[in-house]
Amino acid sequence: MAGSAPGRDAQADDFSAPASAEQLDRAIAALRANGFTAELLDDAAAARARIKDLIPEGAGVFTGASETLRLSGIAQDIETGDRYQAIRPRVLKMDRATEFDEIRRLMATPDVLVARVAAVTETGSLVIASGSGSQLPASAGGAARAIWVVGAQKVVPDLSTALRRVEEHALPLETARAQAVYGQPSAVNRLLVLNAEPQPGRATVLLLREAIGF
Repeated sequence: MAGSAPGRDAQADDFSAPASAEQLDRAIAALRANGFTAELLDDAAAARARIKDLIPEGAGVFTGASETLRLSGIAQDIETGDRYQAIRPRVLKMDRATEFDEIRRLMATPDVLVARVAAVTETGSLVIASGSGSQLPASAGGAARAIWVVGAQKVVPDLSTALRRVEEHALPLETARAQAVYGQPSAVNRLLVLNAEPQPGRATVLLLREAIGF
């Protein structure tokens, strides 16, 4: 994990460098104006602790595939033990040929989604890229509550820069990960842009002052 300083310039092309304090403040203000609950936290450890406050015990929680959640320990907290009804470990054990409908329903409409995004704009939009689209229904509105944990390097000025970040930065890194884990490259087959949250209290963005994930 990289530290939070120094912040990069708004127009810089280094998509791995954390945003400046001013960029983070603009993104938080814009997210709140667009109906998201947005919190600015120091680091992944703070997000890991905050997640425990936000999710009630016994909730059905779907964790999207995410380096941010893995590196922070959030995925481990949710997917092990008996505090929550973790959906990802359950569906990984199910037969996709005979239980696909049940898998689809479990992933699309959890009590809580905890996931990452590919970019957050300073104008208050979230950009989520996916190869399979499996976590997009929950993000778009299927989950009763959604929580996104976002590293400081994912803040960009606008939507066009966000899309460029997906193609030029996130996709090559995700492809390398997918090749190592699954033996095949990733792809941006589906893109979801959340410009606002119409349901008060449904969507929370935990924006960190440090970089984590990709």
